[in-house]
Amino acid sequence: MKILVAVDGSPYTKRMLAYLAAHDEWLGAHHEYTVLHAVMAIPPRAAAALTPEALHEYYDDEAAKVFKPIRTFFERQTLQAEFAHKVGHAADVISATANHGSFDLLIMGSHGHGSLGNLILGSVATKVMAHCNTPVLLVR
Repeated sequence: MKILVAVDGSPYTKRMLAYLAAHDEWLGAHHEYTVLHAVMAIPPRAAAALTPEALHEYYDDEAAKVFKPIRTFFERQTLQAEFAHKVGHAADVISATANHGSFDLLIMGSHGHGSLGNLILGSVATKVMAHCNTPVLLVR
């Protein structure tokens, strides 16, 4: 099974990883994992003051901070995973990657906060589910 694991480095990501560790059916060498982090874009005016190299380095550094404990998790589980980051709004990045990557499953944690209409699920989770053709496993 080809699994996309969306992460943001929050306690909800850690809870989702703990859920995976407790459920053998989601972990194993028979699955192919891609770990995805959506890095929030720097506002255009601020980005214009930076060189393209500095901007790229900033995005790489932000993703590396999030990926460090998750790499450790996958190493402890003796699992291989591909790590990718893309710049943009989390919901847009996650749903587009899931839709265009031929994934069998998307797993992500849900914050469960946002506007009044998003009391049960977070706004990112709600938008991903609305725009994603891939089955989604939300862990709260």
